[in-house]
Amino acid sequence: MRAIKAARILIEKNPGSVSSQMLARLVLALASEADFPVSDLYKLDYDHFNLALKVLEEWRLDRYYAGKARLFDVSVQTTELGPQPK
Repeated sequence: MRAIKAARILIEKNPGSVSSQMLARLVLALASEADFPVSDLYKLDYDHFNLALKVLEEWRLDRYYAGKARLFDVSVQTTELGPQPK
């Protein structure tokens, strides 16, 4: 199971827990590109800490692939326009 899905399930099952609250704040910070104190992650137990690290890893990979898709779209649009006279 992907970490992002595992985090969602954890948050949905127990939204009031410290771990769920921390993971939710991490996800919101990632989505809004806001600051998140990394030291807060050390307050999580070992399993939830590892889950947070995996969420970070997946978020980074997904972001890379989203950027690649946007590059592809721009490339398609550019080639459809053809060369522009200078």
